Amino acid sequence: MGEPTAAMVFAAGFGTRMGALTQTRPKPLIEVAGRALLDHALEVAHAAGLRAMVNAHYKAEMVAAHLQKRPEVEVVIERPDILDTGGGLKAALPLLGGDPVFTLNSDAVWAGPNPLDCLRDAWRPEQMGALLLLVPLERTVGYTRAGNFAADAQHRLTRDAGGMVYTGAQVLHTGGLADIDEASFSLNALWDQMLPEHQLFGIEYPGFWADVGTPDGIGLAEKMLEQHGHV
Repeated sequence: MGEPTAAMVFAAGFGTRMGALTQTRPKPLIEVAGRALLDHALEVAHAAGLRAMVNAHYKAEMVAAHLQKRPEVEVVIERPDILDTGGGLKAALPLLGGDPVFTLNSDAVWAGPNPLDCLRDAWRPEQMGALLLLVPLERTVGYTRAGNFAADAQHRLTRDAGGMVYTGAQVLHTGGLADIDEASFSLNALWDQMLPEHQLFGIEYPGFWADVGTPDGIGLAEKMLEQHGHV
């Protein structure tokens, strides 16, 4: 079982929480500290030595045009319907080439070590179905919801609304996607397969993480980068 060599960067969403900012452009092209969110994510993947793939749906042509300067990045356009994270990953599997893979949301900014390197160092493919990168609420920026998960001493996860926050970065085996018949579905469906089998794991990110989901999140993320540095 080989080491993961590819990362799927999710960039297909509508960005409705951004309000007017996403009426003229997709959320992944909104800039934080002078760079598009999508470029922040792709730099994380590139710095980790990974081949990156991006999915797109809302204003997909703008995403594709933006990535013309990165010919090494393949773009998968979801038409006619958006496929959500699970469906998008499943549709891209023939192009990703191999299992396991990393996934990374494009609406986050990091201050600290490379999140994908953190996952790679802790990944144990023989015992884990997925390894999620989590962060405590007190080291989130721009995040206004509850936590998602709690981890035991062996890093196995349970769902916990008061726990740590899933950052949108993970490494996972993709075989279970074949058991899900829907075309459009969240990766939560795959995690729900893994939870009863104690195959869902998580580790804590040691740095700071910004959720850039609303207009306020842009300035908060920029302030975080000024205070704590960049990946």
